[in-house]
Amino acid sequence: MPFLGQDWRSPGWSWIKTEDGWKRFEYFNHKLGDNINELSLEELDNDKENVYVGDVCEVAAKKRKKDLFNNNTKSQHGYCTLGEAFNRLDFSSAIQDVRRFNYVVKLLQLIAKSQLTSLSGAAQKNYFNVLEKIVRKVLDDHQNPRLVKALLNDLSSTLCILIREVGKSVLIGNINIWVCRLETILNWQQQLNSLQIPKQVSNGMTLSDLPLHMQSNILYKFSDACDIINLGQATPTLHMLSEDRQLWKKLCKFHFAEKQFCRHLILSEKGHVDWKLMFFTLRKYYPQKEQYGDTLQFCKHCSILFWNDRHLALIFKDSGHPCTANDPDSCLTPVSPQHFIDLFKF
Repeated sequence: MPFLGQDWRSPGWSWIKTEDGWKRFEYFNHKLGDNINELSLEELDNDKENVYVGDVCEVAAKKRKKDLFNNNTKSQHGYCTLGEAFNRLDFSSAIQDVRRFNYVVKLLQLIAKSQLTSLSGAAQKNYFNVLEKIVRKVLDDHQNPRLVKALLNDLSSTLCILIREVGKSVLIGNINIWVCRLETILNWQQQLNSLQIPKQVSNGMTLSDLPLHMQSNILYKFSDACDIINLGQATPTLHMLSEDRQLWKKLCKFHFAEKQFCRHLILSEKGHVDWKLMFFTLRKYYPQKEQYGDTLQFCKHCSILFWNDRHLALIFKDSGHPCTANDPDSCLTPVSPQHFIDLFKF
């Protein structure tokens, strides 16, 4: 569980009920201001009427120092709950980065499947705000609709179950809010299903104009089988290249282990291994390897999650995280979406 700071089991503030609602109760006068740490306890003790105040000021000074330390810690992204981490890691900006978009969508999908009810009210609100920005982005630029459709399908299924079994599960917020959220998701699904991607007219060089070996090299860079099949439907030449046995063999070896091939070996009529059919068969039994352009990083030395600063990394070979270890690079570990959720399971 990533967390950095002093004992988090703080008793918190004291509160009193007034006509205007609950207000925080302060033991010392507000005139003491921010200079409470600079007050001399001896000066307070000279005033017999302020003996009690002096004791309280000492406690307040210690508390201020502790709060200051905790605030500095939080500014370096130390978290203790999934909701807190989700709120403070800037996912709204991350979805604008093409390298991080798939990562954020996958993380939201995993949360939708199993962790939605564990989020606080503020975290849930932030979750749906980020989700709305993702949907708006796809509707505007027409990129990655398939990923977002899968996310919305899983989320709508989860919300249907939660709303139907509202008495058996704990939902933060009014049930009507969740009904409205479900209606919004269904509306987004309709918009994505009716999305028409306009045909781009280009007078310059296109993918079909490239030599065959270059088109083949592009297909070999893909790690998603659906992308290969979709691209193969563009032209007859790309369809021929997308059926290449060696291409699907490479894809199988990228996602699955050798011993898994032996358990599900599929031969064609000519006695050759049907690698394409093997891939889709293996996918039913084993998880595929996840690949992202950029991921969150976890510093094992500081127990901190953070996004890599790409600009610093390119210019100074610096991650942007001020680690105090002797060898900071050896302490950094990329965090997959599932690993991110597992960090907060306790």
